[in-house]
Amino acid sequence: MNADLAPLVEHVIRLVVSDPDAVSVRESRDRAATIFTVNVAPNDVGRVIGKDGRVISSIRQLVSAAGAKARIKTVVKVPTEN
Repeated sequence: MNADLAPLVEHVIRLVVSDPDAVSVRESRDRAATIFTVNVAPNDVGRVIGKDGRVISSIRQLVSAAGAKARIKTVVKVPTEN
């Protein structure tokens, strides 16, 4: 069973950020999981992560639940510049 979860990830992220046009989601797969790499405007990284990581944790939980229904392990990553 294959589920296309990238549109779900993109939609949820767009609801959180102040610049939804800058959102892009790249999907890649390895043996263990489907990995969603989310890129947002630099000023929106904090919004996506949230206080103590609560927002990204909630997003990961939502995507994980949708993936579990299709028997897919998921990982959501938000690259940050150090």
